Order: sequence, then structure tokens, then C-alpha cells
Amino acid sequence: MTIVRPDADGFRRAVEVLRAESVVAFPTETVYGLGADAFSEKAVGEIYRLKNRPSWNPLIVHVANVEAARELAESWPRSANELAAQFWPGPLTLVLPRARHLSGVGASNDTIAIRIPDHEVALRLLEESGLALAAPSANRSEGISPTTAEHVLRSLPDVPLVLDGGPASWGIESTVIDVTGDDPRLLRPGAIPLRELRDIAGPIILPEDDGPSDGAVRPSPGMSRRHYAPRARLVLVDDVREEARDESVGVLTYETAGVEGAEVLSGDPREYAADLYAALHRLDDAGVTTILVQQPPGTEDWLAVRDRLGRAAAK
Repeated sequence: MTIVRPDADGFRRAVEVLRAESVVAFPTETVYGLGADAFSEKAVGEIYRLKNRPSWNPLIVHVANVEAARELAESWPRSANELAAQFWPGPLTLVLPRARHLSGVGASNDTIAIRIPDHEVALRLLEESGLALAAPSANRSEGISPTTAEHVLRSLPDVPLVLDGGPASWGIESTVIDVTGDDPRLLRPGAIPLRELRDIAGPIILPEDDGPSDGAVRPSPGMSRRHYAPRARLVLVDDVREEARDESVGVLTYETAGVEGAEVLSGDPREYAADLYAALHRLDDAGVTTILVQQPPGTEDWLAVRDRLGRAAAK
């Protein structure tokens, strides 16, 4: 693997790799993505091979502008227009009816998941390559998402090239909204809170269960039962101060912990989310075998954090 600066030479090398139907890791405002030509079977296959990603787990397609997004969709509902106008570029993915002339990206169904990233490196790579890029998180399947180039290096050492754009600012994946039905439907909570989406799109249908079983076709990534998991066993607890621990046990909490050596993140849900994966990487790197995590608040603003921790704790 080669980590390069996002300068003229770095972009030249990245575009060469992409046009050769291979993969490049690059920063977005959410996490680092593992990008490949979305409509090259060979390139997309390389994503699945390197990540050891199940074939039924679909990919999000990243494009440079709304015009490029509309070319990938069979129809463009009013809700898509309103949400795109407000949140693109940004950490919002829209699931739309896939244009009939396009092959499926990942799992075989009639939809496509699209977003425009809000990161200058990602946007320049999209523009200079002239490609729509399928780009899941640049880590082994089920593992912690990477928020730095070094995280990519440790998880996927066989990736040919990484564009290093520094730490991801949001630190958590995009919110995914399905706009193929009469009302928008939440498929994956993420960086954009639901209240902000409702202000634009009106009522949003929430999931009624844990989603499709592993192996079943689904319209969005991030719906697997186990995901975002550290190597250490992650356990959610009501109060980390009441749990027995030794040097093999790490602790992750928010605001004030009263536990020596704990990773203490912000009590603000956005700030907590931005630091969550980096904190889990640090605890993994410290060699602990168990990570005790203070159960986050049950309010809607913490929905994305609870989703990630719940999937990371799944057996």
C-alpha cells in the first residue's frame, strides 16, 4: 500500500489506478471509502474481495453533482429534489429507482444508493476520474470504519493507494433515506439527525424491526446484524463504574467517567459520533480483550450512535 498526499501527483496516480479497474481509498467527510468504478464488474469485485464483504451487501455510489446522480436514477421524486437541495454535498445517501440501463451495484435489486460527498479530496477525485465511484468504508467487513489513512493501512494493507486527506470530520457514516415509496423511509441512521430531515421532507418512516436477515437482499449497506465491530468484545452496560475490570478491559464513556484510563467522549451526540470510531481503534490498539461502553442516552439525537454500538456488540 502507498499513502499519498492529495496533490497533483497523488490525484494523477489515483485516477490511473481507478481507470485500470482497481481500487483507491480516499477521504470523505464521514469515513474513508474504498472507491472503484461503480459500473466495472472487475473493479467492484475487487472491493468485495479486499473487504471480504458478503455479495448480498450493496454499495453506495458517489457522484460529483446532482446531474450525475439523476442520470443514475430511473425517476427523481420531489422528496429527492428537496433533500438533495438541502443536504448535498453532505452525509446523506438517497435510495432511488435504478436507471434501467445500469447494472446493479452489489446486491441485485432495482434500486441504487447515491450521495455527493462533502469533501474536497473526494469531489476532486470524482471530477478528475470522470467516474461514479462505489465506495463502502475502507476496512475489513464487519470491522470498525476508518477515519484516518492509518486506519485504512492497518485494516486493508493490500489496497494499492490511499489518498490521505487527514481525519474525517463527521466520523460516522451517512444517513440513508429510501425515497422510492410514497413517504421517505429511514434505512440507516447516520450523520444527519432525523429532525433536520423532517424539516425538509416531512414525516419519515422508521424501521419496525432489526432489518433484513443476513443473506437477504437489501437496498442499503449498514443493515447487517453485526457491523462496525472492534476486534475486542464490545459490551454495552448501564454504568461502567459498577463493572469489574482489569488491564484486559477498556472503557468508553461520555462526559465524566470516574474510571481511571477510560476513553471519555463528549456528551454531545454529534461530537461523540465524530470521535467514536477513533476511540474504538485506540482501545483495540491498546490490546484490550473487552471494551465496556456506557449505554448512550435513549433520545432520537443519539439514534445513529446507538445503532452503531448495538451492531458492534452483536454476536
